[in-house]
Amino acid sequence: MPVEELTVRSADGIRLHVEVHGQPGAPTVVLAHGWTCSTAFWAPVIRELSDRYRVVAYDQRGHGNSEIPPSRARYSTRALAEDLSAVLARTVPAGERAVLAGHSMGGMTIMAAGGRPGVAERTAAAVLISTGPSELVAELTVLPPGVRSPGLRRFLHRQLLRSRMPLGPVSPVSRVALKYATMGPSSPAGQVEATARIVHACPTAVRANWAAVLDRLDVRSGLARLTAPTAVVVGTNDRLTPPVHAHRMIVELKDPQGLLLLPGVGHMSPLERPAEVAAEIHRMAAEYLAAEYLVGAPADTTPADSTPASAVVATADPTDERTTVA
Repeated sequence: MPVEELTVRSADGIRLHVEVHGQPGAPTVVLAHGWTCSTAFWAPVIRELSDRYRVVAYDQRGHGNSEIPPSRARYSTRALAEDLSAVLARTVPAGERAVLAGHSMGGMTIMAAGGRPGVAERTAAAVLISTGPSELVAELTVLPPGVRSPGLRRFLHRQLLRSRMPLGPVSPVSRVALKYATMGPSSPAGQVEATARIVHACPTAVRANWAAVLDRLDVRSGLARLTAPTAVVVGTNDRLTPPVHAHRMIVELKDPQGLLLLPGVGHMSPLERPAEVAAEIHRMAAEYLAAEYLVGAPADTTPADSTPASAVVATADPTDERTTVA
């Protein structure tokens, strides 16, 4: 449960639901969720971080408890950037900074806000998780490899992405389909059920209107203006934003801080591997937030040789692969 709940108005007046978790006065981490999700999506990561950070999570417009935009014109990458700017202005006092972490559309939000002074001055570092800056439809791998024609694949993927078909109640069929499209093959039933309930709760019109934005998404210019030190995380089995996007982002970033590959993990990496995702957020916070504000490193990120936490990547699975960038 959050320690505080806020309502923040964006530049166009849309009301955003914001939750504050964790330790008042501790360093701040701001979490932005993805398409069809809500603050509930971050629950496992919040549990990992809330003993040492002040964790801010908000519902993207139309999602969760935030206001549904009254027209399609209110759905845009500009709106995403303005929403993030409004949340930061309300939750990160002037002169202080936070680590921003965005999953999927949340990562696109951070990229869309690249270069905005109000965001940049409040950002110590960023973590882009299971996301991409452009060409989303072209790179989708939801369809089986047997569909070889690039044109046909784009057409069918676009129809899936922009479908206005109501998802209805969670069912055995919808669980199987959702797991295939968004999660790794070894994801346990509990994770699949949690994901299904979150995604099915998103209103059909909101899902479709944001899908239209994602269809034509291009936030590469914002990515190029993102000056904060930035780490990238992706699952090797991500069908919605495959690792090709992560590799491209690392090349385009002004200050890349490494690429963390999670073997066998799908698109919902914060739910599938919350400990590893939280450890990456902690790594960036330990490195780039002022040391005097840190509450203390978690025990599992401090090795026996007393190497500083900022030099360590803590993972529960030794098969995780980190690529450092010179």
